[in-house]
Amino acid sequence: MNIAENIDSIRKKLPKGVRLVAVSKTKPIEDILEAYNAGHKIFGENKVQDLVQKYEELPKDIEWHFIGHPQTNKVKYIAPFVRLIHGVDSLKLLKVINNEAKKNNREVECLLQFHIAEEETKFGLTLNEAREILGSNEFKSFKNVIVSGVMGMATYTDNQEQIRNEFKMLNTIFNTLKIEYFSGVKKFTEISMGMSDDYQIAVEEGSTLIRVGSKIFGERNY
Repeated sequence: MNIAENIDSIRKKLPKGVRLVAVSKTKPIEDILEAYNAGHKIFGENKVQDLVQKYEELPKDIEWHFIGHPQTNKVKYIAPFVRLIHGVDSLKLLKVINNEAKKNNREVECLLQFHIAEEETKFGLTLNEAREILGSNEFKSFKNVIVSGVMGMATYTDNQEQIRNEFKMLNTIFNTLKIEYFSGVKKFTEISMGMSDDYQIAVEEGSTLIRVGSKIFGERNY
């Protein structure tokens, strides 16, 4: 299996403006370097310890995304370098990210994670919960955390119509928030949805960031 060829094959299917996050969680440094040497620079990890280790060992022009749900007590380890945190679903977590970003004299971008799937196991906000956060005075006081979009995961199912409807729902949430809270904000641009099995549907429904692991690196190593 050729990682470079897999990346090229996916990229060819993406319209302009859609970026690919290569999900490198559980994968060794050699695999990431193979993708990097093929010209790919955006990688996603979901464990803080793994992300820090890979950041230290790999080229510094890699754009690292944290695609999981970071624990508040571990944000400090990734705050110095992480480019985008995909899974934020509370004011408490936003506050911690803001404080840690401030200590590092930088801004950290985040995506609000919404619960769009029918599965109870997935994290995420409702639209009204997001409104409570975004309308709060505390959120408005944050200077070092930037909400640059939304993120969601569709139900794990073969029903493509259901997947499509869930992605449509996230797109609607994005547009609603843009009108209500981010109308003049240039950085509020991202809709992170779509993984190895459903990214083509996600792209059709407005995704700007797809998170692909197994279609690039093969099945996960546990």
